[in-house]
Order: sequence, then C-alpha cells, then structure tokens
Amino acid sequence: MPDEVIRVLSVLPSASLVVAPDGVVLRANARATGLGLVNRDLVTIPDIRHLIERVADDGHPREQEMRVRRPPLGRELLELRVRVASLGTGAILVLIDDLAEERRVDVVRRDFVANVSHELKTPVGALSLLAEAVLAASDDSDQVRHFAERMQIEASRLSHLVQDVIDLSRLQGDDPLTRAEVVDVDELVRRAVDEVRTLAARQDIEIVVGDPTGGLVYGDESQLLAALRNLLANAISYSPSHTRVAVGVRNADSIVEVAVKDQGIGIASNDLDRVFERFYRVDPARSRVTGGTGLGLAIVKHVSQNHGGECTVWSELGVGSTFTLRLPAYDSTSTSSEERLALGVFSTPVGEART
Repeated sequence: MPDEVIRVLSVLPSASLVVAPDGVVLRANARATGLGLVNRDLVTIPDIRHLIERVADDGHPREQEMRVRRPPLGRELLELRVRVASLGTGAILVLIDDLAEERRVDVVRRDFVANVSHELKTPVGALSLLAEAVLAASDDSDQVRHFAERMQIEASRLSHLVQDVIDLSRLQGDDPLTRAEVVDVDELVRRAVDEVRTLAARQDIEIVVGDPTGGLVYGDESQLLAALRNLLANAISYSPSHTRVAVGVRNADSIVEVAVKDQGIGIASNDLDRVFERFYRVDPARSRVTGGTGLGLAIVKHVSQNHGGECTVWSELGVGSTFTLRLPAYDSTSTSSEERLALGVFSTPVGEART
C-alpha cells in the first residue's frame, strides 16, 4: 500500500479501512478497531461488507447510513455513515463516521430551545398576572405600588435572561482572536469587583482582593470581564450575609489563575459535574430569589474554552466553594500569543462544573 495512503488514513477523524476486493482488510486505523469493525482482517458488520462487495463489482462509490449492532456482543446500537470508494489500485477505501455525536448535538440544541422557552414563560407569565392585578387594584395606590415593584423585578429578570441567552449564543460561535489584545488581569479583577460591589453591599458581603501579580493574558477583554463578573456574582448570590468573597490571582507554569472563593452554602459532590450546564441550578428556589438565570457558569465555561483555558471548581457543603479560571499567560518573549492560541498550544481539558 502506498505510504501516502497510510499517512492520510492516520490523520482522518473517521474510522477508516482499506480493503482488498476479496474483503480482506489491508489497513485499519485505531478508530475502526475501537468501534469493533474489524476482527482478524475481516469486516465484522455484514451491511458494510455488502456495500464493499457492490463497489468491488462495479467500481462506483457509494454512501449509506445504517443502524447496526456493535460487535462483538451487539448490546449497543451504532448509527453510522459509511462511504466506500475504489482507490484505483485494486483496493477499496471505507470511511465510517459515527453519527452518535451529531445526534447528541441535535438533542442538546433542541433541549436548549425547550429550556429557553420554559425559562421565558416564568417572567412573562408573572408580568401578565401582575398587570392584571394592577388593573384590578387601580383604586388602591399601595397595592398598585406593590405590584409595580414586582413587575420591575420580573422585567429585570427577563432582561437578564434574554441578555445571557444572547451572550451564550454569541460565545458558542465566537473566535476570541478577532478582537484579541493583551489584557492586564489585575485590572480585569478590579473592574469586575467594581461592577458587583453594589450587589455585595446589598447583601452585606465583603469582597477581598489579593495583591497584584502583573499577570497578562491574550484574548477578548469583554468576554473575560463577563466571565469573572459571573463568577463573582455567583459567589455573592450563594453566600450568606456577613461573609467574605475573596479574589486572588496567581501566575504558575505559563498559566494565569484567577480564583474566586466564597464562604457560602457549598455544592454537593453529585452536583459538581453539572454546575456548568446551561440552566442547571443547584438550588432552584434560591435562584428564583436571587434572580439567577442558570446561564452564568455556562458563559464562564465557554469563555475559558474560547481562550484555550478551563474553569475548575472545589466545594464542600457548609464551607464554601472556589472557582478557578485558568488561562494561558501572555508571553511576549517567544512565539506571539495570538499564534500560540490559534495553534492550541495552551489548550487544556475543560471540566464541566453551579449556576
């Protein structure tokens, strides 16, 4: 088999096979083996073998989607897109894509639309009922004032939800390098703290900021500010009065870490893996009181991913939580950070983690 073909197969994301006209597998990549598509130099799935035989007979390329049992036990269904074509050397190329990931993305998209619709119904319905109440109590100025205040709260919640949905949608398709610049992390912390001071003062929570470190990152300042602001607002919302929220910056191994630590209610271990999910709330009742949209930490997750970093969480019930935003440090002495970020040099696995 030509070396060029072997090199191409090694980098293909699809499961790939090269098969002789008699059905003997000449080459299979790791993905094909992992799916159980090959056993002892033979294709294990009859439908794929049949497709190969048809191409071997007439030389015409074919594509087919199929749902088959996963070898060897057949306890799992595979949804595959199979493309078969002759290589012109007598061998036949088979490319197989697992459609499960595409299906999962479609499900997530549908769930997101359903969740947004559900979340919008709550403040919209409340506004409608409150408007009726205002009309019914038009002769009672105290009642009108009370219902009007509630309408303001619900309108504010609706506005925040719509804005968070817009921000999250933009983040999921955004490239931070299009508006990237060198960002002073100490200044970023100062601005984020200033934006949540009123919220903290309202709940009698003290914000403590660590010493400056001179840390720099390369990215979209507005995205990074939104992420840090959401972490701080989240910490304040889930903390009792007369406690502290601490913010610290640390430079370590070409990574800038921004940690937000609270003395709040904490997160149960079974919730830690889900807190970065859209609309997931550890305490739905508290979120209704605080006006949380359930999207704040999802925004944090996507900002960190957009910048080649991650956000991690440690928490203990009754003790508090620490969320740490980890981002690639800007390095002006070597390859430009824009190039390094574009190449994914700094990218790290991102954990899913309270909204």
